[in-house]
Amino acid sequence: MVAANLDVVPLTGALGSRVAGVDLSSDLDDATMEAIGKAFLNHHVLVFPEQALSPERQVAFTRRFGAVEPHPLGSRRGVEGFPEVLVLQNRPGKPGARNDGWHSDITCSERPPALSVLHALEVPENRGDTMFCNMVRAYETLSQGMQAMLARMTALHSAEDLVRRNNEPGTDALPIPECPPPAIHPVVRTHPESGSRALFVNPGFTIAFEDMTREESAPLLAWLYDWSTQHHNIYRHRWQKGDVLMWDNRSVMHYAVHDYDETMPRLMHRTTAAGDRPV
Repeated sequence: MVAANLDVVPLTGALGSRVAGVDLSSDLDDATMEAIGKAFLNHHVLVFPEQALSPERQVAFTRRFGAVEPHPLGSRRGVEGFPEVLVLQNRPGKPGARNDGWHSDITCSERPPALSVLHALEVPENRGDTMFCNMVRAYETLSQGMQAMLARMTALHSAEDLVRRNNEPGTDALPIPECPPPAIHPVVRTHPESGSRALFVNPGFTIAFEDMTREESAPLLAWLYDWSTQHHNIYRHRWQKGDVLMWDNRSVMHYAVHDYDETMPRLMHRTTAAGDRPV
C-alpha cells in the first residue's frame, strides 16, 4: 500500500474526511502512515470505509500513533487476549451504556488519550450516528478578548458522571468502584503536533473552572458548548458495517446518538492511543 493511492475527500467544511485506497489490516509503509497522519491533523476526523480489522490489526494500526491503552477506569470489557480493545455492544437483554452527550474521551485523566479508533462490526440500519465538532475552529472564531481570557484559565475534569452511569444496572458497562480526584487542564490547549489551539472543555467531564464554584462556572461553560456545537461546526457520521473512524481527542468533541433500543444489535471495537499532558 503506497501513499499515492490514498484518496482523501473532505466531508464538511468544518472537519472530517473520507479516506479510500488503503487497507488498514495490511502492513502500511511509512509514506502511507505519513499521509494518513497529515490528513488527520488537517481534518481531525478520518473515515476509512469497508475495513475488516481483527483486534490484533486494530491494535497494530492504533499503535502507529502511540501506546495503546486499556480504559484507565476499567469501565468496559476488552476482547479476550486484547484488553486494550474495548467492546461497545448493544444486544437484547443487555443494552449498551448511553453516551449521548458531548465529550472528549477520558479528559478526567492527567494524560487524556491522543486519539480514538472505532471499528463498526455490526450497526443498526440508519441508527446510532456519531457527531463530531471542531474545537479548534470553535476557539479561532471567538473574539480576541474571549480568547485571551480563556487562555489564562484552567478547569477541573472529573469522572463522576461516568462513574454514576457505569454503576447503574442493566448495561454492558462495568462498575467503577470509586471516582478518582479531578484532573486540572488548561481551558485552551495547544496541539502537540499541529501547534493549533483548541477549546478543551466538555460537558462529559468538565465540572468547573479552577478557583470558581460550579454555579459560577455553569453559564460560561454552557455558552462555550453552545458555541462549539453550532450546526456549521459539526460532522455527523452515519455508520456502515466495516467503517473505521478515528478522531483527535485533542481537537474535537463527539456525541453518540442514542436512537436505537436493545432489540437493535450494535457492536463496535474501540482502541485509544496515549496522549500527553495538555498544555
